[in-house]
Amino acid sequence: MQRKIPPRSMMRPTRRGRLLLAAVGAVVAGTAVAVPLLMSEGGPEEPPPLSLVVPEGWRASQVYDAIDKTLELTPGSTRRSVGKAGLKLPGDAQGNPEGYLFPATCPVQKGATPESVLSSMVDAATSEFDAAPIAAGAQHNAMNVYQAVTIASIVQAEAATPADMGKVARVILNRLERGMPLQMDSVINYALNRSTVHTSQDDTRIESLYNSYQRMGLPPTPIDNPGEEAMHAALNPTPGDWLYFVTVKPGDTRFTADYTAHMRNVADFNTLHQGTG
Repeated sequence: MQRKIPPRSMMRPTRRGRLLLAAVGAVVAGTAVAVPLLMSEGGPEEPPPLSLVVPEGWRASQVYDAIDKTLELTPGSTRRSVGKAGLKLPGDAQGNPEGYLFPATCPVQKGATPESVLSSMVDAATSEFDAAPIAAGAQHNAMNVYQAVTIASIVQAEAATPADMGKVARVILNRLERGMPLQMDSVINYALNRSTVHTSQDDTRIESLYNSYQRMGLPPTPIDNPGEEAMHAALNPTPGDWLYFVTVKPGDTRFTADYTAHMRNVADFNTLHQGTG
């Protein structure tokens, strides 16, 4: 589903974001004390640190662009620095930080580099994901943490509202348990580097490891950087037998276990959105 990113002035750190601030903001606290002292002695006031805002659900590509802008670097600089950043990622990630770029509002100190910013975000995510209750929750659901993050990333992209997240997670798990392809448009959108509610038959035939219509199981990586609510939903899905869902319009997401009922819901979606593709 297409995600609307609120303006930076409206951003608020999540609980996990606040953890990141605590982890990387020690220097900020020192600066806050030092500034009055400098002013009282007539010295120059230290400029406040820059802030990097990473909303929940942003893809790594969006994070890279934001870091470039914040550090006033040539576009593409952060993307090129990933391989040399020495990021402490799980083995399953194979060096790809997607899913582990911690959503938060974080201060960026003078002298920061793409490598240092990426490392702070990944370290914060790893610390959170490897601690209870996430690690224990993943084990309880017969999955590893990386798989849980991957499911949470799909939940983040697909759920129209926080209230739907647990149901979307249940659909994912139900389909995996039954050996059904996920058929999630958000995963196709990731492969095509876009965000849209319209998926064509041609889209479902693309040659990609992220083609959730043709390939079984989870995609090879997360498809965005999920927030706390999506992670909670992935580990605590709402009980239900649903196998299908479609958001016909805002506030009207329909979940069902019956394929015929689902096709009626899809027809309602197509009727409502006809000519808007």
